[in-house]
Amino acid sequence: MTKTHKIIYWIATLWLALGMVSTGVVQMMKMKDDVDRMAHLGYPTYLLTMLGIWKLLGVVAVLIPKYPLLKEWAYAGFFFAMSGAVISHIVVGDPISEIFPSLLLLTLTVVSWYFRPESRKIVSVVVRGEE
Repeated sequence: MTKTHKIIYWIATLWLALGMVSTGVVQMMKMKDDVDRMAHLGYPTYLLTMLGIWKLLGVVAVLIPKYPLLKEWAYAGFFFAMSGAVISHIVVGDPISEIFPSLLLLTLTVVSWYFRPESRKIVSVVVRGEE
């Protein structure tokens, strides 16, 4: 892995972590703006708590060393949550200013995942049978 890739990975990952932690905490607090936004999108309020907890756990999984399978699940969760948010905002006709935060976190998720170091990837082992 080149030095440039490491820099890209850590910048994207730290911004992703900051975004997920801040939105996760706000969602768990069920602030009025978020409750109203969820209602506008057609989702129940209790989803805020679930998303908030999952985001915080996902950040821990992405940042801690080792556990590559857990990291894959966290990245997948971030991808599904953020792509779902983008699609939900588009479906209800929200302006780009409402879509952009989710789109940014989705982009950071993909960049962080793509540039992650080998030590944070799942290693597959191929075992050949006797022929």
